[in-house]
Amino acid sequence: MQPVTGAGATAAVSPPAQPAAPPSVAPPRRGRPRSEKARLAILQAAAELLLDRGLSASSMDAVAEQAGVSKATIYRWWPTKESLALDALYARWAAAAPGARDTGSLRGDLLAQLCPWALLAGSQPYGRVVAALLTETQTDPRFAAEYRERFVQPRREYARAIFRRAIDRGEIPASTKVEAAIDALYGPLYHRLLHGHAPLDEGFAAEIVDIVLDGITPRNTG
Repeated sequence: MQPVTGAGATAAVSPPAQPAAPPSVAPPRRGRPRSEKARLAILQAAAELLLDRGLSASSMDAVAEQAGVSKATIYRWWPTKESLALDALYARWAAAAPGARDTGSLRGDLLAQLCPWALLAGSQPYGRVVAALLTETQTDPRFAAEYRERFVQPRREYARAIFRRAIDRGEIPASTKVEAAIDALYGPLYHRLLHGHAPLDEGFAAEIVDIVLDGITPRNTG
């Protein structure tokens, strides 16, 4: 795959900060630097093309034309098409469930994080986009590392923050196997996203939250 586009919020020349807070896809406010307006326009155009055409049929030329920028502007931030796809997808999903919101309970936090994402992911053809990116990770170790670092780990860190708060509140034991719990939450959601055998929606996300919590929440045996 030639270095034509990229999907990261990291810039080839001056990488934007990685999402400790999720990237914003809100319309640029008045007075924003031109480069930031261009970056957001590129992410928006890339996301629309990915959903409309899929990864293989999307091109840097098409993104540049739709975003109203030059290809050189895109290359300045994203070295490959896959890198751009990563950031475009991440920006869309982060906007749907921004950060690890504190609702005061583990269940509430997980629902706030997963339900909006499930509603968005299940309503458009994101499955084929993710499947194409995963295919790249199987043949390109460098991109695989980038995929995990810039797409997988930020979302998992939001989930870790949710579980840390729950432990601090005494809702679940400090010995809770958090990484396994996160896998148990996301695994079924991605299963439906990629296979399309059943709806991916808020109701299913809530069912998975309750199933996982039933397995890790202490039972009152008194």
